[in-house]
Amino acid sequence: MKPFDLQGHRGCRGLLPENTIPAFINAIDLGVTTLEMDLAVTRDDELIVSHEPYISAEICLDSTGSGISDSAQYQYNIYQMTYEEVRLFDCGSKPHPRFPDQQKMTVSKPLLVDVVKAVNEHLNKKSIPSINYNIEIKSVEKGDSIYHPVPAEFSDLVYQLIDGMIDWKYVTIQSFDFRILQYFNATYPEVKLALLIENDLPVRQNMDSLGFKPDIYSCWFKLLDKQEISELQSEGIQVIPWTVNEVSDMEQLVDWGVDGLITDYPNRYNQY
Repeated sequence: MKPFDLQGHRGCRGLLPENTIPAFINAIDLGVTTLEMDLAVTRDDELIVSHEPYISAEICLDSTGSGISDSAQYQYNIYQMTYEEVRLFDCGSKPHPRFPDQQKMTVSKPLLVDVVKAVNEHLNKKSIPSINYNIEIKSVEKGDSIYHPVPAEFSDLVYQLIDGMIDWKYVTIQSFDFRILQYFNATYPEVKLALLIENDLPVRQNMDSLGFKPDIYSCWFKLLDKQEISELQSEGIQVIPWTVNEVSDMEQLVDWGVDGLITDYPNRYNQY
């Protein structure tokens, strides 16, 4: 049987605060093959593991332990803050409305370099030979130079940091932003790339817009069927959908032959 890539979404968001070191460590212990995570950039060019380029009101409290209003959250623009300012926010104690089973703890958004160090220590401690990383560069055109660097600058920053820390055979760069993937493909052709898709356009249209064949096609799982999976794989493209949280959906996708899946609940994958 071909190896199956079980990816822990933002670590294991259903169980522990997202994109935090405890979540990544727990995901490893649950048997994931890949840690999925997102990046933002601070004013002092530090790479922070964060899904939003701002301090989210949904998951974070301010430095005094108080809540943040939905309207105020955009004022806490990570790209306009230093890392020392970002780390003062608690992004693990607030109950998550969509993940009631999530264990709560006081924890801040980590630096990517600190995540890798903690993961390496844990792998050594548990005698686990390696883990893969699926790293999303979060950018949109209207956010350029406001919430994040422009694609070339953002991509170079990510490449340069990872290049000194992790063997590229363990790394995938993913993005919804075609510009990021196009830049990586042209500048760093050795890097494995995943095309993230949330639109309902035909697969071929998305591929044509990208302009090259990515290593992985990664869309919302409900946009897939068995035929599309087979057609993509016939072109040498892996299919790894997101975000698959129900056991019945996992079963269906595995039956259809996906190469892996991204889930908030890695523990559920072993329940069938």
